[in-house]
Amino acid sequence: MSTTRTPRQIIQTLLPHLKMAAAYARQMQSQIAVLPAKEQGDNFFSAALTDADLAIQNFVEVALLGSFPNVRFYGEEYESSRNTKYFRSTELGSQGDYLVTLDPIDGTQFYLDGHSNYQIILSILNADDFEAVIAISPSENVYFYALQGEGAFQGTLDKDLADCSSLQLKNAQPNILLGSNMGYLAPDLKDKYQVIDLPNVYSREVQIPNLNGMFSGDLTGAAIRKGKFIDGAALGFIARQAGCIVTKLDGTDIPPLHTCSDYSLPGLLIATSSLVHQDLVKAAQNTSG
Repeated sequence: MSTTRTPRQIIQTLLPHLKMAAAYARQMQSQIAVLPAKEQGDNFFSAALTDADLAIQNFVEVALLGSFPNVRFYGEEYESSRNTKYFRSTELGSQGDYLVTLDPIDGTQFYLDGHSNYQIILSILNADDFEAVIAISPSENVYFYALQGEGAFQGTLDKDLADCSSLQLKNAQPNILLGSNMGYLAPDLKDKYQVIDLPNVYSREVQIPNLNGMFSGDLTGAAIRKGKFIDGAALGFIARQAGCIVTKLDGTDIPPLHTCSDYSLPGLLIATSSLVHQDLVKAAQNTSG
């Protein structure tokens, strides 16, 4: 087996397996068993855990170990996986020594409540920045991917990477998503935007946008308290490659990944335009969390 493994090659090799995992998640959503909540979690959403999380992570781990046995890998459920010990490392590597990360079900609570906007997110990280991210929405029959310096793309699940079209962010609704513990920004934004304070307006009956709403036109901006490598920061990378502005909460550039801790970037602002970004920065400067 060739030792060549560019980010595109890794994504291309794993795509059929990710599509199979997506089909599993879609088929099992209505009957999936709920496991005990995680002992640690930042909020209501991050504490949820299902059989699907573990099954998909194990499935992707097998595909990775079979195709790229020397790769670094960090999956959200690494503590529960019997495969973790077979990977070379779960840590971020030096430049050119990629770390593959996985969020097997991003939006587990959405998934449990029957909503369609959950995702499977796989990323390839270099020492300083993301090299590639693919985010699959099984129930919406679409996936998005981005490669460093090449842009962002979208396609239905029957398409290969080369058949996807460029991701165009146009005519976004004037909605701002505030993640957990970011509700303090709302007063400075509500006069111009429809503010979705996720933890406080979440409903089991009515679906509201998740961070992936940045790609569908449902959101024009978002603020999250932490940009976890496996989800928020990964989706932020797709947004950046699609032309969005992504910064820290104070409006400055996001730092290199190797300078961060706990597999997370600091809080992030994501905006479809400079005007929206300015409003988000102003709100963050005028308030304190």
